[in-house]
Amino acid sequence: MTIKEYNNTVNQYSDNVYRFILKNLKNESNSQDVVQDSFEKLWINRKAVIYEKAKSYLFTTAYRTMIDRIRKDKRITLTNETKTFESIHEDNYSDIQEVLHEAIDKLSEIQKSVVLLRDYEGYSYKEIATITELSEAQVKVYIYRARVYLKNYIGQIENVV
Repeated sequence: MTIKEYNNTVNQYSDNVYRFILKNLKNESNSQDVVQDSFEKLWINRKAVIYEKAKSYLFTTAYRTMIDRIRKDKRITLTNETKTFESIHEDNYSDIQEVLHEAIDKLSEIQKSVVLLRDYEGYSYKEIATITELSEAQVKVYIYRARVYLKNYIGQIENVV
C-alpha cells in the first residue's frame, strides 16, 4: 500500500470505523483511541496490506483492538472492586430509536458487534466472519439470536408508543 492509498483509506473509512466502535463502546475518547490505534497499526503494516483489502484489515484491527480495550477495562474494574448497580427504570418510551439503542446495549459483546456490522455497516456474513474470526454459521446464529432478543425486548410497537 502506498502513502496515497493509505491516505485514501483514511478518508474513506475513518468515519465508518469510528461509528462502529462508538456504537459498541459508548465512549467518545475510548472510541477515538481505538480508531487511532487501528490506523496506526495499518500504517505500520501498510507495506504488507493490499489496498483492496484495507477496509477489511482496518475493521478487523479495530474490532480486535476494541475487544482488547473492553477486556482491559473489565480487569481494571474487577481489581478495583467497584461495582455500581444501575437501577432499572420502566418509563413509557415514545422514541423507538431510544428503545432500540437500549436493547442493543443489553446484547452480549459478540452479538452487538455482529448485528452492528451487519445491520448498520452492511457487511456480508462472510466479511463479518473474517473480521470476528468466527465461522459464517456462527455469525448467522449470533445475528439470529440477537434479532430474536431485540424483537422480544421491543415487543409490540403499540406497547412502545
